[in-house]
Amino acid sequence: MTVPWPAPRYVEDLPQIADVVVIGGGIVGAATAFFACKAGLRVVLLEKRPALCTLTTPASTGAFRLQFDNPEEIALVREGIELFEQFADRTELDGYDLGLRKQGYLFCATSDVGVAHQRHFVEALHGWGVRDVELLSGDEARYRFSYLSQDIVQARFRASDGWLDPKWLTFGYARASGAAIVLNTTATGFVRQGDRVVGVQTPRGTIACESAVVAAGPFAAQVAALAGLRLDLRPTIRHKLVIPELPALPADGPMTIHEETAAHWRPGLRGCYGLFTDPRTPAGEPLDNVPTSADFAFRLLDPRSPTSLARLSPLWESAWDDGSLYWLLQAGQYTYTADHRPLLGPSDVDGLVLNCGYSGHGIMASAGGSRMTVDAMLGRLSENPFRPQRQMLERPLDIL
Repeated sequence: MTVPWPAPRYVEDLPQIADVVVIGGGIVGAATAFFACKAGLRVVLLEKRPALCTLTTPASTGAFRLQFDNPEEIALVREGIELFEQFADRTELDGYDLGLRKQGYLFCATSDVGVAHQRHFVEALHGWGVRDVELLSGDEARYRFSYLSQDIVQARFRASDGWLDPKWLTFGYARASGAAIVLNTTATGFVRQGDRVVGVQTPRGTIACESAVVAAGPFAAQVAALAGLRLDLRPTIRHKLVIPELPALPADGPMTIHEETAAHWRPGLRGCYGLFTDPRTPAGEPLDNVPTSADFAFRLLDPRSPTSLARLSPLWESAWDDGSLYWLLQAGQYTYTADHRPLLGPSDVDGLVLNCGYSGHGIMASAGGSRMTVDAMLGRLSENPFRPQRQMLERPLDIL
């Protein structure tokens, strides 16, 4: 089938010169290329693998939300959602469909601690301008979403949160950018003129440039180290449970999350994607092939597990008892910073720019973060709460 949009501009010959070289072909690299090209810059995007968007991005659920615990990230993600809603017009890709679904985020509390947290959080969100977050009693939540467990005593819900197809978003950015995209090509070093980066080295030659943007996800610290810049980035394995078919699950339901453990699912395919974040998972080295563990699936599916999805709905206990679920696992790496906020803008190495460290929020923050990175690179920002030189305060990964 012929698609009505231009293909990304792949090039076989390595360009010799560019205004900007973007290192990394996931969603953040593609978004950076898009905003840099929109700013009138000549852009080359380097991807070390044989295709774009094949490592961390496709292992995500593609979700977006405004239920954040700080106004800076709320603003960053809000900018992205506005772009997603207008994507075909903003990119001039007529009819381009991101698979955008606004089916909501529903956080369900089953304890007094969870109830108190939700009440304080919703009050804060209203103060930060997210006024459409509702606080529901357990009965109100079950009235709207009949699959919910009787153990749920309260819920917070925002109907305009949702998800999209992250691969389509990545390729939309790449198509609309017009950047020269070079596959199977690794950045192996940087050319310096005095203290400034003026080129990117690859096994196929060197690209002279005014700036190089590190958008390499879990490999960002390794790439930055090639320029002598040390970054405290912590790649951490995260799993996604894929259940291709589960008729009992309502396809029009929201992302449903246990407030206390963060175990959650959202509809996908003819079933769902299931996840939770284990705060005890240690950070490690960046990986080209991220291993999966069946233990993750059992911790979500076995009703005896403290992180079981059965705590949210009895349909999961029925599915477990029936024994007929087919499932598979994907894994990627969230790249955490100490304060769980991204590094956006010029680094301490002149000519080296950072767009990385999204700590699991790269899909939803890719637009706002990449626009901000390009504006910071061009000296257009008066304030940048995500500048790499900010004071970093260690922030634990809290699960109630």
